[in-house]
Parts: sequence; structure tokens; C-alpha cells
Amino acid sequence: MISGERIKERLTVLGATQAQLARAVGLSPQAISKLTMGGTQDSPKLYQIARFLRTTPEYLSEESNEPGSVEFADTFAIDDRIIEIPVIDLAYGMGGTFLPDVEPEVRSEPFPLSFIRRYTKARAEDLFVADGLGDSMAPTIGSNDQMLIDRSIDTLRIADQIWAFTFGGFGMVKRLRPRPDGSVAILSDNPNVPEDRAVDDELFIIGRVVAIVRKV
Repeated sequence: MISGERIKERLTVLGATQAQLARAVGLSPQAISKLTMGGTQDSPKLYQIARFLRTTPEYLSEESNEPGSVEFADTFAIDDRIIEIPVIDLAYGMGGTFLPDVEPEVRSEPFPLSFIRRYTKARAEDLFVADGLGDSMAPTIGSNDQMLIDRSIDTLRIADQIWAFTFGGFGMVKRLRPRPDGSVAILSDNPNVPEDRAVDDELFIIGRVVAIVRKV
């Protein structure tokens, strides 16, 4: 027996809708509505429903009280409207945050594909979200704003776009402007922060910042 309340609970946790669930598992919206209202007690799509809801069949059928977590083999769409994107806890600092040799802790979160497509056509595995620190990019980027970074873009073609990169062993998020002499100007939006400049192989581009999500 499937618990309609637990289906609704997981939809709320993920910020997903019954219509998205229906499309993902190949059921009609009416069938999903019946499941959530308790009008239907079973479904051959139990495992697909559990996968979409990032839980276990046992939790949905009330055989377990632990929601659990489903690990996905890739970072592509759960359905055609939700994709998994890594969220890196170790921030790239707008003032310069040292990047140690150890890998940062990474988790994945679901994002609506329609939202992501406003900013980039990149594959999910080429995207990640990171927090920023400092005020050198204020007011464009505030401390703790979240940045969507596209790693498929790694070549400077247009001056003054915002990039995530490493420079002298530090991770940074700044504007980059190629100079005629082959160097790259590193620019802050905060007028109180002076311009820096990279030459030769001092600068390694990670990706371009294609969106900024502000916490309110």
C-alpha cells in the first residue's frame, strides 16, 4: 500500500509538483492525484515514484520510517524538468579564498530545468553551484549569494564577464579583461578594490558565472 501523505511530503521537500511526478513515471495526473488522496492503494510504478521522490519504496509503503536517499548514476534529469546539480560547500571567494589540495564536500540538489535553461544550455555535469565570500564584487554579488557556474565555458571571448578561476593558488570570482599584451586584467565591481593582473600561466579558468541567486 502506498501512502499518499508520504508522496505529498516528498514532493514538498523537493519542491516538485504532482504534474512533474506524473510525467516522470508515465502516469496521468489523475492517477497521481488518486494516489496522494488515498483513492488508490497500489501502483506498478512504485519504484519509479520512489526514484523520482529520492526515497525508497519501503518508505512510501510505510514499511520503514526512514526516507533514505537514492543515489543516481548520473547528474542528468530526474525527469525532463528537474536536473541534479552539485552544490559545493567550499566557496570561491570574491576576495580570494585559498583552495586546498583536498576536494571540497559536494552534495547534489534538484533544480528545475526550465530555470537553468534561462542561463545556459550546458549539460548538468558541466554545472555547479557555489557560495561566495567577501565584498569585492559588491553590489553585483553579495556575500553568501549563490552562483551558477558553467564549466563548459573556459575561454575568454568577451571582456568583463564574471568568471570563477584560480590565480596564485587562490580561488576567485571576478571580471576578466584580456589585454593587448597578452595579460589578463582581474577586475572587481567594488571600486575600493584595486585591479590585479595575471600573466603567462598564472590564471586557470574554472568556468563562467552565468547566474546569481540572491538569498532574501
